[in-house]
Order: sequence, then C-alpha cells, then structure tokens
Amino acid sequence: MIRSQIVGCGCYLPARAVTNDDLVAQGVETSDEWVVQRTGIRQRHIAAEGELTSDLAVAAARDALTQGGVDVAEIDLIVVATTTPDNTFPATAAKVQAKLGVIKGAAFDVQAVCSGFIYALAMADNMIRLGQSKCALVIGAETFSRLLDWTDRTTCVLFGDGAGAVVLKAIQGKGDKTDRAVLSTHLHADGAQYDLLMVDGGPSSTGTTGHVRMHGPEVFKHAVRRLAEVVEETLTANAITPDELDWLAPHQANKRIIDGVATKLKMEESKVILTVDKHGNTSAASIPLALATAVKDGRIKPGHLVLCEAMGGGFTWGAALIRW
Repeated sequence: MIRSQIVGCGCYLPARAVTNDDLVAQGVETSDEWVVQRTGIRQRHIAAEGELTSDLAVAAARDALTQGGVDVAEIDLIVVATTTPDNTFPATAAKVQAKLGVIKGAAFDVQAVCSGFIYALAMADNMIRLGQSKCALVIGAETFSRLLDWTDRTTCVLFGDGAGAVVLKAIQGKGDKTDRAVLSTHLHADGAQYDLLMVDGGPSSTGTTGHVRMHGPEVFKHAVRRLAEVVEETLTANAITPDELDWLAPHQANKRIIDGVATKLKMEESKVILTVDKHGNTSAASIPLALATAVKDGRIKPGHLVLCEAMGGGFTWGAALIRW
C-alpha cells in the first residue's frame, strides 16, 4: 500500500517579535494580563515591510528540505495553505515553486483559513496514495497581520505571521496503524457559520482586502464542540485510544481551547505541543510551526503517534493522525 511519510519538517518566523506590552505601547487598549488570561498569548511575530507570504513559505520549505535531506529536484508537488496570498492570482504556490527552482509537477494553494494545513496535508497525502506524486512539499504560510484592524483589541492581539512546512515522500506501507506515515485525515465544513469568523472584504465583494471580524464567544463554543467530534472520529477510524497518542499538535489559536481538547483526551499537559504563547495564532502556519518546533527540540521522535487538529473560518475543521 502506498502511503506518505513525513521525512522533513521546517519553519520560519519573521525577525520582529511583538509582545503584549509592545501592543499597549502602540496604543492598543489592552494589557498583558488580559491577553494572557484569555488566550495564553504573550507575543507574536510580525513580517517586515516588503516581506511576503511567499518569502516566509520559501524559508520554511528550505528548512524542511534541509532537515529531511531532500533535494529540491525530487519535489513534484507543492501545496500552500494560506489566507494571505501575495496576490489574488496566481497562486502563492507558483511563486514558491519558482523561487525554489522546482521545475516539475503541480503547485496550487488551499484556502481553509486556520484548518488550511490539515486540508493541504490531506490533498498531498491523497495524491501520493493515488500515485500522482512521489515527493510533496506542504506549506502553511501567513502574513496575517496584514488583515488586522489594529483598533479592534478582540482580534489584533490574537494573530501573528509565520510559516511551517513538511516534506512527504511515497513509501510502501502495510496499511495499518504501525506504518510511519500519514495514517488518516478528516475534513469538515459548515458554511452556515460563515459570518462568525470572516474578513469583511474581497475582490468580488468590496474590491478591498478587508479586516478580520470575529464573534469570539460563538467561535469558541463551536470550536470546542467540533474539535472534540473530529478527534473522536479520528481515533475511531484508526481503532486507537487516547493513551496510545504520544503528542497532540493542535492549531494554536487559544490555550483555553487547546486545554479543552486535551482534557477530553485525558492527555497530560506535557504531551501537548504548545507554541501559542510565543507565536500567537498564525492560522494555516500554526500546526507545521508547532510540529517543527517539537521536532527540532527532540520531543517528536521517529515512531511517535501525533494527532493534529484545527478549526478555522468557514467554518472549516479537520484532523490528521501521523505516525512520525
């Protein structure tokens, strides 16, 4: 059975780190205590002027290729998950392809907001399973700060910029949960909740980029329920119990949501990969950033079972189970 194995994992964060106190000094009506208590966020990284989403994506991709010992000539598929493309078109993935010097295969973007990396991973995994790709680059990259209304303290304190990437290679597996591969992915959406988390602009509606608008309490309520559902779906599909998991690598939106999912899984805090305090919510980049952080510091090791889950605007949500 053909399966996709993660052989490299990399990341990139812009140089400028902005603390909660920095935001207060810039005139945002908040406090470090208020932000930390409600979200767990202490700082976020902000892209420099002229630093594009594709720049972040390329840096993360190169790190993943280096970490995995993969030559760029092997890449035959690039999927970029982003809500903040360089241009309306062409796809940011096409720019990444050119900047990396990849000369074969497909390159396209996936837009599922904070669930984007899970969606992109599913696309690449399915293409590898079908034999349409042998070596894929999956990237989550965002310059989300450019969608923020800096006078809206309910949203501007939450988000940051960054990129994470993984390299997937086709392998021959047994087809069971012992395979070191992407074991399963599970995707969902509910467009009826469109208005609860959105950007109030776009080329077809206002002709402007717009800003993030969010109904926080409603988003929180839906997130806790939907993430619990998709986690249970994933465990059931793979016939595993929560105690078999080595790591939970969740979307880094809000520590209270992360804690809620961990509690339902009865997972100790030490088994939850947490980067929201340092990165903020980097949307599609948050899961691969968390994975790369834990790989680099030695927590995630070959053979470990890792559960990733995310929910974002749309609403979209999903999960992936990976044997590292």
